[in-house]
Amino acid sequence: MTTLQTTLQVLIVEDDPMMLLGLRQMLGEQPHLTVVGAASDGNAAVLMANQLAPDIVVMDLGLPYCDGITATQQIKAAAPATRIVMLTSHTTEAEVVSALSNGVDAYCVKGTQIDQLVRAIEAVADGDTYLDAQIAPQVIRSLSQPVDAVSPTIVTTLSGREREVLQLLVNGYSNPDIAKALFLSPNTVKTYVRSLMNKLAVNDRVQVAVVALRNGLVR
Repeated sequence: MTTLQTTLQVLIVEDDPMMLLGLRQMLGEQPHLTVVGAASDGNAAVLMANQLAPDIVVMDLGLPYCDGITATQQIKAAAPATRIVMLTSHTTEAEVVSALSNGVDAYCVKGTQIDQLVRAIEAVADGDTYLDAQIAPQVIRSLSQPVDAVSPTIVTTLSGREREVLQLLVNGYSNPDIAKALFLSPNTVKTYVRSLMNKLAVNDRVQVAVVALRNGLVR
């Protein structure tokens, strides 16, 4: 689990009253999270984000008045540093890719365990992108931006451990899950992921996965 130096301020956006109540209770019980507000539609989410300046917004995709993607665009336009965790039952490739292309930092499927949602929040707070393991493979396959070929020289610089980390990353594992699988510390995994980004000349873990798949670096 990531060690956070300060309490993260969280805004919850959910139109289902029971789901909203459950999220407020479960996230409010986390010692390093503070729920600063809740909204039940996209317009209210944008207004509250502007007023409260939360670190994290946990938001549904299908919302009244203004959908979650449009709300994300507006929140990010006003406060680019705000991190958006999409928590939704929508799992089509078009919806997921659209969300990620418009500023969403993490995509989680409703029904996920609270500890996985907390991991997603921690990941985006650390500057990472998080994809639910249920949707990671299909999202990676569907990303269509052109990818430059990786130089054979760069490929030879990847260590055996980096290749192991890369394979798990492509499979949708979060940094804590990779650490557990490879018996490494979370900080060590972060170092490997950053090294992979540097070597493959990309800016985030999703792009790492795309480059790896397009260039046959993983199975």
